[in-house]
Amino acid sequence: MAKVALSLGSNLGDKSGNIARALSALDRGGARIIARSADFRTEPWGPVAQDWFVNACALAETDLPPEGLLALCMHVEQDLGRVRGTRWGPRAIDIDILTYDDLEIGTPALTLPHPYAAERAFVLVPLAEVAPELRLGGRRIVELLASVSSGGITKLT
Repeated sequence: MAKVALSLGSNLGDKSGNIARALSALDRGGARIIARSADFRTEPWGPVAQDWFVNACALAETDLPPEGLLALCMHVEQDLGRVRGTRWGPRAIDIDILTYDDLEIGTPALTLPHPYAAERAFVLVPLAEVAPELRLGGRRIVELLASVSSGGITKLT
């Protein structure tokens, strides 16, 4: 079984509900959720003016290969109403694979570990709650978190 770290975000509709439904669907689809962070209210990131987000992270175990896990994540996003449009724009749900064991993958479809996770407080804050000792690029999550501003992030649950 591979251990994976996931990041989830939503800024449309029932944001926390979208994350809960996504985690449930991932669990049923072959990514057994073993830990989940609280939900965090986060400021929108990127060039598009939009509503605030709810973000969370989860750890899961899976027998799916990395590409199979990506397909599951994309299927869950689609089932929950994700419409791919403007990059970094509003979305009902976004699911990113942050890590898959210690694999390093660089394909057009999937890059692991996630190339921007170490720079994003909206990922690092919830991830530190469930996996503070996890390493990205050789550095522990708690170390990475200390190097970014976490202003504008509020714990909801």
